[in-house]
Amino acid sequence: MQTSCSLCGIKNQENQNSDFEISWYTTIMIPRPAISNQIATALRRSRVVVLTGPRQCGKTTLARTFVEPDSINYFDLEDPVSIARLEQPMTALRDLDGLIVIDEVQRRPDLFPVLRVLTDRDPLPAKFLILGSASLNLLRQSSETLAGRMEIITMSGFSLAEAGQKLQSQHWLRGRFPLSFLARSDEDSFVWRKNFVQTFLERDLPQLGIQIPAYALLRFWTMLAHYHGQIWNAAELARSLGVSQPMARRYLDVLSDVFMARQLQPWHANLKKRQVKSPKIYFRDTGLLHQLLGIRSQRDLLTHPKSGASWEGYVIEEALTAVQPDDAYFWATHGGAELDLLLFKNGRRLGIECKRVDAPRLTRSMRIALEDLALDRLLVIYPGTKSYPLSDRVMAAPIQKIAVDYASFSRQIGLNDA
Repeated sequence: MQTSCSLCGIKNQENQNSDFEISWYTTIMIPRPAISNQIATALRRSRVVVLTGPRQCGKTTLARTFVEPDSINYFDLEDPVSIARLEQPMTALRDLDGLIVIDEVQRRPDLFPVLRVLTDRDPLPAKFLILGSASLNLLRQSSETLAGRMEIITMSGFSLAEAGQKLQSQHWLRGRFPLSFLARSDEDSFVWRKNFVQTFLERDLPQLGIQIPAYALLRFWTMLAHYHGQIWNAAELARSLGVSQPMARRYLDVLSDVFMARQLQPWHANLKKRQVKSPKIYFRDTGLLHQLLGIRSQRDLLTHPKSGASWEGYVIEEALTAVQPDDAYFWATHGGAELDLLLFKNGRRLGIECKRVDAPRLTRSMRIALEDLALDRLLVIYPGTKSYPLSDRVMAAPIQKIAVDYASFSRQIGLNDA
């Protein structure tokens, strides 16, 4: 038997005390208008919308704002009743109209050919919103059978814009997962994340068909926390773990495929300089990073040696959420010049530097990046309260500046859409 948390639509297994679990958290429902509007727009123009993201990031909650969970158009493939209803999928789906939701669709890859047939009908009586918690496995299955019929949206937990600018410190410490962010205390949040990691490794990954021993991946994941914000070095990690470089690479790819890690690729400008060609590695959720580093409180975070790297990853995720860029990279040369984030949007180039200092200043590295990469604007994000110019195309801005939609964000920093 499974129950569902009314706050986030997160399913609790029967061996958990769901009443106690829910009592940890506030009952406030945080609105998520940006992602909701993105889904609604996609549904208007596409026959199938694929909503992907990590486990327990709120996909189910959003889907239930479009179709009620007790509707005959709602199928949850972790629910025995829904599984039974879809025993003969063509029979179950062909007479339904309107919007149909299928949650955890990666559990039934045999549904994709059926969806292809159903979405090719003319006139089209129904559209589909399908949810999944893996990227490559899910997208490979869907792209092979639903090419030209689907639109893919990737979501995460709460952004700073959704969490609220006044709770920025809590958001950075606890991360984006709804049940972690909304816990009644930092300690409750830490315990939730500890349990999440264990359950994710021991149950969720095997259910996705990933057969790696939980203890081996936990060792790698914990070690990766100490490399957060650094250039990927397979040889060093493999040597520390006592595994081959291809195996270390596989572990990293697995964590990337399930939205736990981000491999930020390097940008190669046409310059007469030796440039870094390996990706940078980040945790996509700072809460999980802090859990694996043993950071429990704001004091722990601010005094930890990885505090600056954590801030960098936090700003990068918020910037990617706010801007929704066409492409994103980092840039670095072996001579020491670097740029934390290079974003391409509507033909414009935006550089972002992440500085956890009281008053950022223009540096030589920033000047080099500004000119060598032909940036339209360079934004230096810091944990302050005031925005101020550092030069004609460089501005220092607090993290709250990017906790807005891209249109407002681009106007505020003087980078209007082309």
